[in-house]
Amino acid sequence: MKKALKIIVPPLIGLGLLAYFLSGFTHEQWQQIKHSVRRADYSLIGLSLFLGALSHLLRAFRWNYLLETFTNKRIRKINLLLSVGISYLMNLGIPRSGEVARAATLTKYEGLSFNKVFGTIITERIIDMVFLGLFVLLGLYLSFDQIMHLIRPALPTHPYWLSFAGLVLILFAVLIWKKMRTSRHPYMQKLTGIIREFRTGMQSVFAVRRPLIFWTQTVAIWLLYLLMLWVVMLAFPETRNLGWNAVVLAFIAGSISIVISNGGLGTYPVFVTETLLLFGVSKEAGFAFSTVMWTAQTLLLILGGVISFLLLPVVNERPKAIP
Repeated sequence: MKKALKIIVPPLIGLGLLAYFLSGFTHEQWQQIKHSVRRADYSLIGLSLFLGALSHLLRAFRWNYLLETFTNKRIRKINLLLSVGISYLMNLGIPRSGEVARAATLTKYEGLSFNKVFGTIITERIIDMVFLGLFVLLGLYLSFDQIMHLIRPALPTHPYWLSFAGLVLILFAVLIWKKMRTSRHPYMQKLTGIIREFRTGMQSVFAVRRPLIFWTQTVAIWLLYLLMLWVVMLAFPETRNLGWNAVVLAFIAGSISIVISNGGLGTYPVFVTETLLLFGVSKEAGFAFSTVMWTAQTLLLILGGVISFLLLPVVNERPKAIP
């Protein structure tokens, strides 16, 4: 039952949120959205798809450095790329199933240990969390005025209250950590295990072979993610002149939406549209932009995943022995 809920609930949340968001749109607003979509420069959207495909290619090649470090075996790059393609497609249907599919694919076709392969994927996810955190900090820095305007009504009016609240949160975090380390409750032990995995994964990253190439590829992957969004912004007249503060904040909103629902189903257009409102983009233009952005990249993942499923057994077919 729990597994079924984990599969069903995220897309229901996303679709429910989208339905609520769209319920207030008038006929005139829908006409404006259609007009924005028609006016978009689809050559730039095609460029965004190319950048997206390049980021997936780089992710596969970067993964190779982790695998070679911790398995001591050379792996066919085509299997790495097709495994990544399958993982993206699987995650669109069942959250976090793609990681298991990636590990299982290499276990089957490369004869590797499932646990070792899965360990490298966990390390990748930890790196992703760190880089997303860095982008959040960058977004806070670049869009400080917009964010403060949004949250100021919820903040205490006196600065001493804010300092006191910060100290209370720090003290609470320390007490919770001490409790977690000594608790025998299964949920507490699971959370402690996740934190330990995070620490172990970050330590293992520093042992990777060719660290300069590995980290250069990592930075390039995340810059490509950002450029994918920026290029689509250039495709719409209403978002063409937005600064990098808007690009980064919209990227953060989109990344968070993907965590909440399968590939951002339903949540991506809502989160990104609401973010762009902070920069003076109309609700109609923001929704047109975010919907085209999400649809294009999702179709790319579906197409890449289907091709990967079809190609994997073909490229790994062993030649028949001559009688």
